[in-house]
Amino acid sequence: MDVKEYLKEKGIRFQTFTHPPVYTCEEAAKYNSNIRGIHSKNLFVKNKKSKKFYLVILPATKRLDRENLGVALNDKLKFANENDLKEILGLSTGAVSPFGIINDEERKVQVVIDKAVWESDFVSFHPNVNTETLELSKADFHLYINSLGNKLVII
Repeated sequence: MDVKEYLKEKGIRFQTFTHPPVYTCEEAAKYNSNIRGIHSKNLFVKNKKSKKFYLVILPATKRLDRENLGVALNDKLKFANENDLKEILGLSTGAVSPFGIINDEERKVQVVIDKAVWESDFVSFHPNVNTETLELSKADFHLYINSLGNKLVII
């Protein structure tokens, strides 16, 4: 599903920024100086038995502590593989974002958002391609996340 069309259908406002392909937060930092709000990293993880999947959204400067997150979620976590990413979210490595959740028709993925990202006045994410970034206000980001129907945890 096209992210921008989905957002328009839901009445969610966004601003688009185009840039060369980026694969890491460090690369993205070169191009996001004019984008307001918190910049984030998006990690796709699963439990050890590959039965539960989580999209974890953290500030770009924060490291994922899988052990502590696993305790908070009452699960043992590992990174999902590229096949899981493609099959469940329809995404490839380097393009992971909360916008991939629109492809999760079975609502398998639990969305886990760091409180700093959830409370930021503005957020920005790739629209499932790594050559653009969409900026949303807090209200529009919350509207988007709540439109999905996936389980949400703020940490």
